[in-house]
Amino acid sequence: MHDAPDITAPGRPWLARLDATLGRLVEVSAALLVVADICVLFWGVVARFMLHRPLVWSDELASLLFLWLAMMGAVVALRRGEHMRMTALVSKANPRQRVLLEAVATSACLAFLSLVAWPAWEYAADERAITTSALEISNVWRAAALPVGIALMAVFATLRLLRVSNLMQSLQAVLLVGTIVGAFWVAGPLFENLGRLNLLIFFVGVVASCVFAGIPIAFAFGLGTFGYLALTTGTPLPVIVGRMDEGMSHLILLAVPLFVFLGLLIEMTGMARAMVAFLAGLLGHVKGGLSYVLIGAMYLVSGISGSKAADMAAVAPALFPEMKKRGAKEGDLVALLAATGAQTETVPPSLVLITIGSVTGVSIAALFTGGLLPAVVLGLVLCVVVRYRYRHEDLSLVQRTPWKEVGRLLLIALPALALPFVIRAAVVEGVATATEVSTIGIAYAILAGLFVYRQFDWKRLGPMLVNTAALSGAILLIIGTATAMAWGLTQSGFSRWLAEMMGSLPGGAPMFLAVSIVAFVVLGSVLEGIPAIVLFGPLLFPIARQLGVHDVHYAMVVVLSMGLGLFAPPLGVGYYAACAIGRVNPDAGIRPIIGYMVALLIGTIVVAAVPWISIGFL
Repeated sequence: MHDAPDITAPGRPWLARLDATLGRLVEVSAALLVVADICVLFWGVVARFMLHRPLVWSDELASLLFLWLAMMGAVVALRRGEHMRMTALVSKANPRQRVLLEAVATSACLAFLSLVAWPAWEYAADERAITTSALEISNVWRAAALPVGIALMAVFATLRLLRVSNLMQSLQAVLLVGTIVGAFWVAGPLFENLGRLNLLIFFVGVVASCVFAGIPIAFAFGLGTFGYLALTTGTPLPVIVGRMDEGMSHLILLAVPLFVFLGLLIEMTGMARAMVAFLAGLLGHVKGGLSYVLIGAMYLVSGISGSKAADMAAVAPALFPEMKKRGAKEGDLVALLAATGAQTETVPPSLVLITIGSVTGVSIAALFTGGLLPAVVLGLVLCVVVRYRYRHEDLSLVQRTPWKEVGRLLLIALPALALPFVIRAAVVEGVATATEVSTIGIAYAILAGLFVYRQFDWKRLGPMLVNTAALSGAILLIIGTATAMAWGLTQSGFSRWLAEMMGSLPGGAPMFLAVSIVAFVVLGSVLEGIPAIVLFGPLLFPIARQLGVHDVHYAMVVVLSMGLGLFAPPLGVGYYAACAIGRVNPDAGIRPIIGYMVALLIGTIVVAAVPWISIGFL
């Protein structure tokens, strides 16, 4: 994730005012859509479970609002420069070159939006003939979110292009991108007879070039897919938008914005701090004790928020100051923080697990159950490294917390510690679905913040809702364009070829798991977890099934492997997020993190070799 520089071009302050005014309107709309979806789903739970009068229209209305939320969130993310992207190469350029590269990235986004604008309009127009079953309204009310969102993103991309670079740089960027797009269009007849070579050109060449150039991943996927389908097949272009709609519209994905908001709520109400304080009182007097607390706190907080950035932001500020007082080096702190981020990727309600469930059909409840123990195994191997590194720590000045005080901290932390169990019980007992259960968590956190912890900053709610929409929009747009890409790969016959190749590996299931670990470590470092899962999950899970690998077991191996790639330098975005949250120079954590990453790799191999760890409690 990357924030592009927010530079107002000299002599054009009206652009900043226009951007701010339009941006405020979109942000308010996105925040209200988050609130509306929470209210609709929560009322659906109340009506069904407490009043015994199910609302037949609640899921349909939530789905309608959800697509609008996804698109408005994507608009907010584009305006803020918060779409996920790889900036390893861009960041090495000098300031002038960086501004030009930012302009090229923005122009590429604008190119995709311009290409897909008319197909989106046609797709929405075709949906007018469809009437929803429960609300009995035209489906155009839902589908219109796509062309409206695309148009708004194009407006903000144009404003951003004019604001972050001067006129000459903007023209250079537009001409460069326009020339490349035009060259591909003119060369269209040449692609017709290239067969599978087109897959390499568009899904490897175009997508990889875009990703390494710093173009947001969602738009890189979109450009590669649009080029392949438009220039090498006779597929009607509205189909691309239809596949994007299909990818973004899974009702289970509603859990993404709701759990992101829940994570922010946990931090704001002081619940995360209460858990950390209890763990620190319990283990703070042993060698490396606060490092054990960091591992345990990340496990507990991950079980609540589902957002790695929110997890780290909740735990690090509460622990880092005291750990530094005890002589811990900041590089080791940020290395362990990043390692615990990778360790807890399978702790429910993980957004990656939710995504796996939505694209592969694996039970979300089974994934939530199966994800608990693998994270414990990885936590234990991290504890071994911590014990070795802190074996000579001087604790002569550290006083043990009296058991009476530990008991008091436990009482304070109990409402927070209970939340993961409340969420899990609600799903298992059938009170709410995996999507709806987040609303129960939100209601619980609000009540705990108001009446137990007496810490509820109403002024922070607005920004939290907008941040929720922006992060969710960025994630969901990736899922949408990745779904379109996966469909294109399937239509090309690539999925059948991949299945044959992976299925014919010597060594059967063990070799398949070993290759999967290596592949997803690489994919996790380049693509991050969610786009990699959407692209390759539907292709690889059926192969694993044929080889006798349980779906949940394979999901745990995949998620842990991607976590390794996501949080491992030099490419892992999660590592740099940990450095930003801990306010530590990334160079400081490179050496200390090697030991933790080796331990996590060993733990992942153990999880892969012992299926019971993942499926023993199903």
